[in-house]
Amino acid sequence: MAISKFNYNSFNVTPVAGAGLAFNASANGFSTVTATAMTHIKTLTASSSSTLSFVNGASDVVFDGTYPVYMFKLINLHPSASDAQTQFQVSTNTGSSYGVTITSNSFEAGHNGEGDDSSVLQYAGNDDLVQSTSFQPLTNTQYHSNADEAMSGTLHIFNPASTTFVKQFMSTCNRINNNNLGHHKHGGIINTTSAVDAIQFKFAAGNIDSGSIKMYGIKDS
Repeated sequence: MAISKFNYNSFNVTPVAGAGLAFNASANGFSTVTATAMTHIKTLTASSSSTLSFVNGASDVVFDGTYPVYMFKLINLHPSASDAQTQFQVSTNTGSSYGVTITSNSFEAGHNGEGDDSSVLQYAGNDDLVQSTSFQPLTNTQYHSNADEAMSGTLHIFNPASTTFVKQFMSTCNRINNNNLGHHKHGGIINTTSAVDAIQFKFAAGNIDSGSIKMYGIKDS
């Protein structure tokens, strides 16, 4: 039985962004299909930036009812200041203001990774918000005395476009400061039934020297 092969150099199909290829019954044999349930929406890269913001409808950002879950990947964010927490807040007026009421809880694990002479595993009440319009911490204080130290993590926000329910969020972040490792988990509610349509990230002091944040939409399964 002969095996048919196609000429790779003549294979010229350009699918739309975020799509994959699948076989079909038509003459050309292929069609575009949804590749995964997770779609990359936007990447913001910091360069001595005071904030990084994703606003629905601006600069190709989609932050509405298109997806039931939005995920943000924070990658090697490095602060300019010597004492700073990574934080976020949201907006219900497309970024005109950030200060929606949040109630949250926090948990952390810590370890002196290089000296191996101390460790901690505890509820981190200092990072909680109680019906507050302040920015929500994603890590505790970061001193970053070394140039190779930064933080990375993931934040999920669920059903931000709902006008029925408050909005739930949860995050898992890792940071290193002055050779100490910290692993932080935060969860809570954005206590509004208005649609959330923008989010802003910043450090509690100084600028975001470098790093990037990637925004993804996660579809229904």
